[in-house]
Amino acid sequence: MEANGEAIYLEEMDSGGARWAEDLPMPPEGERGEIVIVGTAHVSEKSVQEVRRAIEELRPDVVAVELCQGRYRALTGQEDTGELEIKEILKGGKLYLLLVQWFLAYVQKKIGSDLGVKPGSEMIAAIEAAEAAGARVALVDRDIAVTIQRFWSSMSFLEKAKLVLSMIPAAFGKGEEIDIDKVTEEDVVSAIIDEFREVSPRAAQVLIDERDAYIARNLLRLGRTGRVLAVVGAGHREGIKRYLDHPEKIPPMEEMARPAKKRVSAPKLFGGLLMLLVLVTIAAVLIAGIDSYKIVSALKIWFLVNGALSAAGVVLARGHPLSALTAFLIAWLTSLNPLMAAGWFAGIVEAWKRKPTMADTKKLAEAETFKELMAIPLFRVILVAALANVGSMAGTILGAYLILRMSGVSPEDLVGGIL
Repeated sequence: MEANGEAIYLEEMDSGGARWAEDLPMPPEGERGEIVIVGTAHVSEKSVQEVRRAIEELRPDVVAVELCQGRYRALTGQEDTGELEIKEILKGGKLYLLLVQWFLAYVQKKIGSDLGVKPGSEMIAAIEAAEAAGARVALVDRDIAVTIQRFWSSMSFLEKAKLVLSMIPAAFGKGEEIDIDKVTEEDVVSAIIDEFREVSPRAAQVLIDERDAYIARNLLRLGRTGRVLAVVGAGHREGIKRYLDHPEKIPPMEEMARPAKKRVSAPKLFGGLLMLLVLVTIAAVLIAGIDSYKIVSALKIWFLVNGALSAAGVVLARGHPLSALTAFLIAWLTSLNPLMAAGWFAGIVEAWKRKPTMADTKKLAEAETFKELMAIPLFRVILVAALANVGSMAGTILGAYLILRMSGVSPEDLVGGIL
């Protein structure tokens, strides 16, 4: 989607991504066209049939689908021909963001596979039925990359940890059984959303409320062009209706369409505390006045513990031996510099050996098992980088603890004194 967040018609996207709605102001109250909303479950054959039937019966002028350009291209198997900037992907928190996005998509695909339905089938059905009925098709959802970035930024460190832990059993087909036929029932959907809001109110606002407003604003604009039928997830139906009834409550589009502002996140704060721990450890060793032999021993501990745990992360990700060796040799140094990360170097080496391409992004969208994910070079590179960083962080904590113990300084007293 374009940065300004306007809805686009598919034919204009295919011819260059032209924005069709930038000159269409919000319609005055009482002058909008008919807007009908169909709530679906993204992995339900029942929803596919309901969508087709609704389009045939209503014969709308426009069918609006809960998709952005990125999701539409992924859903239709279109390959991204852009250049793969692996160094950019490995920088900062992007790699964790990508892992979460891929795992969320993978878990949804796995659920759909178990039910015999491809995720997003109802959206494809809507597009096909619209074309058969002579209706135009519009993409009205926010860019998935912006949504995931805002979603991730909105959560606390503990909320992120809970999310990641909850995805692990789901990735292997474990977890609570879901009755998909009931997912489109309003009371069930409301209960699920309310539960999500209790776990993370800010994340629910980004993932649900903001997109409800975003889609509603685009639907109001589309309403000026004729009768509109919107195909959206059942969890968005009631929220969109509320915004359609009270358009004055819709936030400015520019505010919802841009990535979240960078702030001091828990991982950055944790990294700063680790750096402080390292400096305090060094100072404590020097103040203790230990002999040169123990200083050399402390350096060995720092090198070996950091390197071993970072390399273990690479091994856990089933990375190349050279990537593990790189992590082992570089982790002691990167743990002393907050601007460097062992995973960055390990990931670069892994990319050099595995040669990921833009075609991997298409393969990621099609993967149906964890084994298939692990066979994709780009996924393996990202996983190697992420786990090398996790290992390095663990090595910093353990290394500092062992060095303090060796120097005769109580880690508990030292941490208590700092706090």
